[in-house]
Amino acid sequence: MRKVLITGASGLLGSKLVETLSKQYEVTPTHRTRSVHPDSVRMDIVDGNEVARVLRDVEPDVVVHAAAHTNVDDCETDRELAWSVNAEGTRNVATACGKFDMRLVYVSTDYVFDGEKGLYREDDEVNPVNYYGVTKLEGERSVRELCESFVIARTSVLYGWHPSRANFATWVIDSLRKGERISVVEDHYNSPTLTDDLAEMIQRILKIDWSGVYHTAGSDRISRYDFACRITEIFELDKSLVAPIKMKDLSVWVAKRPRDSSLSVDKVRRELKVSPLGLNEALKRMKDEERPFRVEKSK
Repeated sequence: MRKVLITGASGLLGSKLVETLSKQYEVTPTHRTRSVHPDSVRMDIVDGNEVARVLRDVEPDVVVHAAAHTNVDDCETDRELAWSVNAEGTRNVATACGKFDMRLVYVSTDYVFDGEKGLYREDDEVNPVNYYGVTKLEGERSVRELCESFVIARTSVLYGWHPSRANFATWVIDSLRKGERISVVEDHYNSPTLTDDLAEMIQRILKIDWSGVYHTAGSDRISRYDFACRITEIFELDKSLVAPIKMKDLSVWVAKRPRDSSLSVDKVRRELKVSPLGLNEALKRMKDEERPFRVEKSK
């Protein structure tokens, strides 16, 4: 059985990767401050020496690098932290993988694009409009430069169940169940991605031997407002509580967002022989797997 090490295993995607990949691989989860897995190993990706030590001791065949500072507004206001985690941390992981001849799967983002086009292909020009996107793009550059065997898996608007960490979908569900009114942008487009689906696409990636970039996202391009409305339909919530708003009028955003950073998934369909879930199917799956959660902070 091949050995897989997962960074950020306590997060939304990382915890789902542990659950999914453990069915076929010997998985070593890692964490920085908080572990949700009894066998998790502490590894601060900002510490290059610690990264090298852990990878040398564990000797994984593949590293799935899911750890990141993903709060877009926090990245804009605390650029030093964003750079140290997303850029330098990824460089540390890539350096160790290159040194020990380990395959690296790096989870990146649709925010490496400027949003002027939409339905971006893997070979489209990158041009991030916020600092989060800048740091993730720098991570991509390090992976390309330092790793001989790698996959850059770009995704978009991750959502799903987590014991304590909120995301857009759980924020909508929790708010509307409390009877709260919410405002959601109607001119901001993405490719929402269920974490279960992304974990399964990464599971498929582990079976291929070539390197490159793949857009591993949900198959539907949709606005955030329409996404919220779909959630109300599937989870039987009050749609009248959801009000549309324009991006320019949303004062709570600190960082600029790309208007349309939706991703084309034609390549993963063609080369990986997978069919990313459409939004309705993904939300129905999420509803079927509902579990208790405690919202810490909405996105």
